[in-house]
Amino acid sequence: MTDTHVPEEETRPEQPGRRSFLSSASTFLMFGGLAAGYGACAGVAGRFLYPAKPREKAWQFVVQIKKMKVGEALTYQIPGGEGVTVARQGSGETEADFIALSSTCPHLGCQVKWEARNNRFFCPCHNGVFDPSGKGVSGPPGDAEQSLPAYPLKAVNGLLFIEVPMDNFQVDAGSTLKSQTRRT
Repeated sequence: MTDTHVPEEETRPEQPGRRSFLSSASTFLMFGGLAAGYGACAGVAGRFLYPAKPREKAWQFVVQIKKMKVGEALTYQIPGGEGVTVARQGSGETEADFIALSSTCPHLGCQVKWEARNNRFFCPCHNGVFDPSGKGVSGPPGDAEQSLPAYPLKAVNGLLFIEVPMDNFQVDAGSTLKSQTRRT
């Protein structure tokens, strides 16, 4: 009998070498980098070619001016659900006599209240204090130099209106608005 011993090296299938692996990997990385670079350039160019539209705004009725006394405040909920504190700071009949600030503290999201006797907005969560213009003066909001976002107001014929973004008025597709009717 003849010895038919075959060496092990000849029975193994040929495996790709390290050199071909590195060549394939570098080609993949090169094309991936080119695609990412072109994508980034397209994104930047898109901002210049198609700039964001300014948000449309609408005026919404808040209160009759004569029904608020100097130093008095009310919390008004805008259509998006955010609470806004409207405070009367002057005795006149113009928007300059009022201020409208978000009633949500920028520090932790707690509800801020107007304190007329102290002439300040106060957040009870960490004793945050805001001046009458909404600027943080003490507590965490003061330390972080945070302010309450302000909303524009206008007075027309004894009525006070607040300007809110139109996207707060959008209705979900497929939903309906229900009207309230009086039954006699």
